[in-house]
Amino acid sequence: MSSLSKGNLRSIVAMLIAVGFFALMDAVLKTLAARYPALQIAALRGLTALPLVLVYIAWRGTWHTVLRARWPLHALRGVLGIVMLTLFTMGVRTLPLSAAYTLFFIAPLLITALSVPVLKERVPAAHWWAIAVGFLGILIALRPSGADLQTGLVTAGGLAILGAALCYAVAAVAGRLASRTDTSESLILTMMLSMAVGAGLLALPNWLPIARADLPLLLALAITGFCGQLAITEAFRHGQASIVAPFEYSALAWGLGLDWLIWQALPGPHTWLGAAIVVGSGLYLIRRERRISEVHASAEHP
Repeated sequence: MSSLSKGNLRSIVAMLIAVGFFALMDAVLKTLAARYPALQIAALRGLTALPLVLVYIAWRGTWHTVLRARWPLHALRGVLGIVMLTLFTMGVRTLPLSAAYTLFFIAPLLITALSVPVLKERVPAAHWWAIAVGFLGILIALRPSGADLQTGLVTAGGLAILGAALCYAVAAVAGRLASRTDTSESLILTMMLSMAVGAGLLALPNWLPIARADLPLLLALAITGFCGQLAITEAFRHGQASIVAPFEYSALAWGLGLDWLIWQALPGPHTWLGAAIVVGSGLYLIRRERRISEVHASAEHP
């Protein structure tokens, strides 16, 4: 097996592990959302993860790199991170995880669309068709004619998930810009600081006391989020993004399993159909991008 194949296999395993950790974190978020305000949960996400991030940076000895940052981009990512996690928490409070993931899968398509005006990347016409088909899948999952979970996802929860996906996409593009000069440690640290401090101040007026019985959930929130972040960083460090990225869609399987095991809930047929269309569009974009990269590589190295 070539070194490239070994790197891709290692990265695929890391991505599957990362998705599993993030799905477990989302299950904790959904559980906590029934008891605490969404802003408070966003603050708790930052507060619980921050000590682990600080220890990680100290262990790597990279304190000298975290202050060399493009602060306007980090501030933008921090604000978007707070809004994104708050909206996502509001969404999963009422929606099954699988339905929330279906709507959130629009984010990669939005990132592709935003890469044109922001990153000055060229997007082929076929990609725009895939993006349009992906949006059609979202409309099918939403079922605008309905107003509840049995007939559609056009509810406050469904719209909150779409808003979270938009914030995530913009934050991801800003992260791409920042990563050209800043380290991953600085990106992670400023995001957790923003959630801990920014969301904490915003949540303070309506802050509820933490029940002792929920302390294990907060520990789980910290560990799953931190391990997921490490695993996804490892996934993209060693493997080709076009090969690794499709395995992010394994989140849907996790969502379905957790919905069934914990809440005995499954999405309706329209959600299944919408998910298939959105995932298919995303996979098409990734596969086509890989082919374009291979053509360019072969042209540069005849």
